[in-house]
Amino acid sequence: MAASGMRARMDSLDMLANNLANSGAAGFKADRENYNTYIDEQAQGLASDPVLPVVETKWTDFSQGTITPTGSPVDIALAGDGFVSVAGPNGPLYTRNGNFKVSANGTLQTQEGYSVTGKDGKPVRIDTAKPLEITQDGVMRQGGQDTGQLALVQFATPQQLTKIGNSYFSPSNNAANAAKPAQRLEVQQGKLEAANVSAPEAAVRLVSILRQFETMQKAFTLAGEMNRKSVEEVAKVSG
Repeated sequence: MAASGMRARMDSLDMLANNLANSGAAGFKADRENYNTYIDEQAQGLASDPVLPVVETKWTDFSQGTITPTGSPVDIALAGDGFVSVAGPNGPLYTRNGNFKVSANGTLQTQEGYSVTGKDGKPVRIDTAKPLEITQDGVMRQGGQDTGQLALVQFATPQQLTKIGNSYFSPSNNAANAAKPAQRLEVQQGKLEAANVSAPEAAVRLVSILRQFETMQKAFTLAGEMNRKSVEEVAKVSG
């Protein structure tokens, strides 16, 4: 069990490192863990606590991040539940990272070059020669006319989405969890939603995980030493 616990702690360190690495990424949603505990008999001889956590499930935390202004008219922050749809390389993807750009042909894109999808299913296009207004419900206006509307969607069970990279989510095959028009989502132009990663919290968790790993490592070493002594005692008796 100690070896299994050490592997789980390594997975936790990898997850935590990824969260910290993306703490400055707009719209990033942190990964979390659910734990259970077991009592490691091998660790009971140690001064440290033999009650050790085991990772049961990993999940994505979709809680709201802090919204901050950027001043860019093509940046959007999403306040509430939902995503904006973009055209991924293998089908639709969904994101809360509204750090957009305009391509040479006037298409609104993510920083990775994925076209932002309109409510009509077509790529959103921007006339860079005209001021852009984006309303709270995602309607695009230029020159006093509505030119399109962002495809804003929500899911009954966001946890069933598959995380693609660090900013995108892929739809599940569950028809009951299909994308539906967002009902509780507000677009804020010229702003971005920050990652929902707390650096102080992550630092505390990092120290805790490292201590747990050290306990398991000691338990693993102790078990090996006990096995070695057992083999030596058997050899003495047999001799």
